[in-house]
Amino acid sequence: MHIEPKILERINAWLTPAFDDNTQTTIKESIANNPKDIQESFYKDLEFGTGGMRGIMGVGTNRINKYTLGKSTQGLSNYLHKQFPGVTPKTVIAYDCRHNSKTLAKVVADVFSANGIEVYLFEDLRPTPELSFAVRHLNCHCGIVLTASHNPPEYNGYKVYWQDGGQLVPPHDSAVIDMINELDYADIKFEANDNLIHYIGKTVDDAFVDASVKNGCVGATQAAKDDLTIVFTSLHGTSITAVPETLKQAGYKNVHIVKEQEEPDGGFPTVKSPNPEEPAALKMALELAEKVNADIVIGTDPDCDRLGVAVRNSQNELQLLNGNQTMLMMTDFLLKKWKNEGKIKGKEFIATTIVSTPMLNRLAEAYGVENKIVLTGFKWIAKLIHDFPELDFIGGGEESFGFMVGDFVRDKDAVTSTLLACEIAAIAKSNGSSFFEDLLKLYVEHGFYKEKLVSLTKKGIEGAEEIKQMMTDARNNTLKVINGSKVVRFEDYSLSTSKNMSTGEESKLDIPKSNVLIYYTEDGSQVALRPSGTEPKIKFYVSVNTQLNDVSDFKKTEAELDAKAEAILKDMKLI
Repeated sequence: MHIEPKILERINAWLTPAFDDNTQTTIKESIANNPKDIQESFYKDLEFGTGGMRGIMGVGTNRINKYTLGKSTQGLSNYLHKQFPGVTPKTVIAYDCRHNSKTLAKVVADVFSANGIEVYLFEDLRPTPELSFAVRHLNCHCGIVLTASHNPPEYNGYKVYWQDGGQLVPPHDSAVIDMINELDYADIKFEANDNLIHYIGKTVDDAFVDASVKNGCVGATQAAKDDLTIVFTSLHGTSITAVPETLKQAGYKNVHIVKEQEEPDGGFPTVKSPNPEEPAALKMALELAEKVNADIVIGTDPDCDRLGVAVRNSQNELQLLNGNQTMLMMTDFLLKKWKNEGKIKGKEFIATTIVSTPMLNRLAEAYGVENKIVLTGFKWIAKLIHDFPELDFIGGGEESFGFMVGDFVRDKDAVTSTLLACEIAAIAKSNGSSFFEDLLKLYVEHGFYKEKLVSLTKKGIEGAEEIKQMMTDARNNTLKVINGSKVVRFEDYSLSTSKNMSTGEESKLDIPKSNVLIYYTEDGSQVALRPSGTEPKIKFYVSVNTQLNDVSDFKKTEAELDAKAEAILKDMKLI
C-alpha cells in the first residue's frame, strides 16, 4: 500500500533523535507490515473534543502516547506561566484504570515539574469527579485526568480542568491549543524535577467523600436507608475507590457489590463495553439484583462520571432507565427539596444540553426556576456556574447518563449521583411508592416525553469523511416534513442560526458554535444530529411527547411514543 507523501513527511519527523528508539522501531515495523495502520496513526493530530483529547494508544500524531500527551502538557505549562506570572503554578493529576494510565500520568507529571510547575499526583487510580473536586480543594491552577471514559480498551485520553474545577472552556481552550500547535516535539521537557511532585491520597479522598455525603444526602431517614437493597458495579473502573465508602458513610448497609467486576482492569474482561448506557454492561448486576431482591441497581463507567440505573417497575421487574429519566428524577427531587426549604427565590437555575429531554423546561417552569441549555459536554454546564455567580445552581444533567449535584464538583459526578439515586429510591419506598412510580407521576404532571438515540459508528479516515458528508447533506437538503409532521424550526449550531421554516426568518442562537443540527416539528417532536467529539460516531437524538392521563395508561402510551420514534427514524432512513 502506497503511503501519501504528506503523511510520510509526518512519519519521518518521528524517525529523528527527538523520539526514543522503541518508538522509531515500532514505526519502521509498521511501515513494513501495516502501512494502513501507520497512515491512520499519522494522517492528523489528535484534537480536543467535547471531553478533551481521546484516542487509541500507540505511536503517531493521531494516537495517545508520551509524545502527544507530552506536547499538550508542554503547551499547557507555557500557558500556565503566561497566565500566572510571578507564581509557581500548581496542578493536580488523576488517572483511571486503563492500560498505561499510571505510566502516562507520571509522564505528564514529569513534564509539568520540568517546567517548574508544582504537581499533586494521586498515588493510584481515582474517579474523575474527585479530580475536579481536588483542583479547588488544593487551590490548584489546573488539573488533568488520564481517562477515555467508556471507550473500548485500546483508548486512553487527557482531560484538562481549570482553576474553577471545570473543564477547559473559552477563551482558555483555544489559547492552550494555539500554544500546543506552536511547539515541536523536540520542545518537550521530559526531565522531571522530583522535588516538585507530591503524591496524594487518603486526605483528599476523605474530604471528597465527606462533600459527596453532604451534597448527596437529601432527607432519607435511617429506617428508609435500612429498608433499601442496593446492587452496585464499578465495571472494573475507579468508582470502587469512592462509591462504596460514600454509601457506607451515608448510612446505607445493604449494598451488594458485583465481585466479578470489582477489581479495576483496563481490559474490562466481563463486558463487551464498560458503558452504562449499554444494557449488556449491567447484565451481571441485574442477575445479582434478582438473587438478592434489590430495589435499585447502579453501574458506573470506568472513570466514574456517569451512571446507569435500573429500578423495579410497576410489575416488580427490574427496568433500566435512560439518562433522561434519571436526570428528570434527580432534578425534580432537588427542586422539590429547595422549594420545601424555602430556597427558591427567583435566582436559581438548573441546566441541561441541547440534545437532552425538553421535559426539563416543563420542570423549570413548574418550580419557577430557569433552565439554561448549553452544548453537549459538562464543561459548558460548569461554565454557567462561573458565568452567572449571582445565580444559585441546583443541579444539571445530560442524556448521556451524567449528572451534577450542586457545584462542589464542576463536572458530572457518578459518586454523589449514585448516593442521590439511592436517597430518592429510599424515600419513595418509605412513602409506599417507588423510584419508578414517582417517575410516572412526573409524566402525568408535566407531559410524557420519550427519547430515542441512534448512534452510527464510522471508523478511520473513510468514516470521518462519511460523517462529514452526512452533515453536509443534512445542511444542504433541509427536511421540510418528518414522519408526516411539518418542520417548523431548523437550528444549525455551526452557523448559530435558528430558522423559522414557515416565514424563512432567521434569528441568532446565543450559544458557542458546534456541529449540531436540530429539527423541530409541528407535533412537538425534535430530531438532533451530532457527530461525537470523542468517538468515531454520528448520533441522532429523537424526542417525542404526549399527555399521560393516568399512571395506569403508561404501558399503552409508552408503546405509542416508541412507535412514533421508530417511524421518525424510518422516515429519515436511519433504521
